[in-house]
Amino acid sequence: MVALAALVAVTAVWGLTFVQVKDAVDLYPLFAFLAVRFAIASATLAVPAWPRLGGLGRRGWSAGAVLGLLLASGYALQTAGLQRTTVSSTGFITGLYVVFTPLLALALFRTAIAGAVWVGVALSTVGLALLSGVGGGELGGDALVLAGSAVYSLQIVLMERAAPRFDPLAFTQVEMLASCAGFVAVAVAAGQVEAPRGWTVWSALLVTGIFASALAFLVQTWAQRSTSATRTALAFAMEPVFAAFFGFWLAGDRLGAGGLAGAALIMGGIVVAEPAAADTLRRLLPRRAAA
Repeated sequence: MVALAALVAVTAVWGLTFVQVKDAVDLYPLFAFLAVRFAIASATLAVPAWPRLGGLGRRGWSAGAVLGLLLASGYALQTAGLQRTTVSSTGFITGLYVVFTPLLALALFRTAIAGAVWVGVALSTVGLALLSGVGGGELGGDALVLAGSAVYSLQIVLMERAAPRFDPLAFTQVEMLASCAGFVAVAVAAGQVEAPRGWTVWSALLVTGIFASALAFLVQTWAQRSTSATRTALAFAMEPVFAAFFGFWLAGDRLGAGGLAGAALIMGGIVVAEPAAADTLRRLLPRRAAA
């Protein structure tokens, strides 16, 4: 339950940053923003992580780099799709990692999924649809966002295998460095190389870099040492709920009856699936020890 609570707290931070990032990227190029964000995240963890990096070995560095580049790819696909489709379509399609995660876990590792987990996934998916709505976006943009959602799911599934094997602080630092390198490459290729200016941009960079990236993904790595990928995805389904709350509080957004019902369904899905997901984890532990 502690790990689940920590993951939900991470989604609350991500929900808060939607408002900040929306304002910041209106003033500063998107991929430059993401590059600086992950540079700040890397710097945040540098001092405590440095003595531990040598203990990762070649496998730890390779796994961390792969998962970091997956994070960068997911962000890049999502944001490229957002430029071509509607915000409501992007919100719903991104939330489909709740569905993709157990499917990928089943396909890649033959992880059995209990019936209660599927009920939770179904409730969360319907909740996401009610909360975000399905707008009339461009097909190509929707496809990019869908690919980004699948990449996020793959990152969660692979993290379930990697997290118990490596030091969480050192592993997260490698993820942040790889993500930063990926975004720097994209920003340079897109010609988005300029220094950030203004409090709106810098406040968003500091909050997202320190709290929504460095500390958030450190918590994810730590939590997934003792919780399953499906359980993690269900906790992350709370992200649009928090985004809606902070949008209401800070940006003047208003939820109708459908949005409130969606938030309730997402929370219900997490409650329903949590015990069965924990049982799935217990069945996986012997397999992990032998891997």
